[in-house]
Amino acid sequence: MSTLRVEHRTTFTYEREIVSSYNEARLTPAWLPRQRVLDSRIDISPVTWRTTYRDYWETDVLAFEVLQPHSSLTVVGTSIVEVTPHRPRDERVGWSELQGPRFRDLLCEYLENSPVTEPTDELRQIAEDAAGTLAPDLAARAICDQLFTRVQYVPGATSVHTPATHAWEVSSGVCQDFAHLAIGALRHVGIPARYVSGYLHPKRDAEIGESVAGESHAWVEWWSGDWYGFDPTNDREVGDRHVVVGRGREYRDVPPLTGVVAGATSGLDVRVTVTQTA
Repeated sequence: MSTLRVEHRTTFTYEREIVSSYNEARLTPAWLPRQRVLDSRIDISPVTWRTTYRDYWETDVLAFEVLQPHSSLTVVGTSIVEVTPHRPRDERVGWSELQGPRFRDLLCEYLENSPVTEPTDELRQIAEDAAGTLAPDLAARAICDQLFTRVQYVPGATSVHTPATHAWEVSSGVCQDFAHLAIGALRHVGIPARYVSGYLHPKRDAEIGESVAGESHAWVEWWSGDWYGFDPTNDREVGDRHVVVGRGREYRDVPPLTGVVAGATSGLDVRVTVTQTA
């Protein structure tokens, strides 16, 4: 178990003074059996109006407006979260159960691919080869292992809206690409899979109280009797250094910040700091 303090600071600067912007922030960690939110707040400067709601995917959302002249906007999400490793239930299902009408109906939203997650022909074949000889959990792990060996993590290589096919073709991408690639391949063979947005403490040997540059991160969960978290970017199970904020079909369901501004943005600075406090 670990206790993590996460600060996610985003600053927008504008080419000229603007008078209005309308935004949504998904920066509040989720309450889960493996995750307790001890404290959480979002500070915005400037801000005119704000409200909170929980969206369709059960993510906490802060909606806010700035209706006054401003040349920059700063949004800071700060949370303290207690995280424990999560062990899925031992009751795992096989291919026959996954392909049955009951689960395909209940989990249909996590079985259909979109233009963002649709895999290439080559990745489809890799997924089919794994699914043909292994149980669902082992097949899912084999697919993620293949991604890790064939795609290189390159910061800035793609954007959050890059389709999985492009990342596969250029053999490089960021965490969103690894997640979209894994989701597309898993869904192709009939394994329900969803996108997870959150944070990762990247330094395994960090001392208690040491603040490090963290990451706004993405990984996947697949369903085979219970939801199982896996980080394809790092090719390992999700543990007590991963903090969940939201889950959905793909990135567009759980973006950290979205908005509309009456003007043009000239600069964007995003910094995530993670401190293990216990």
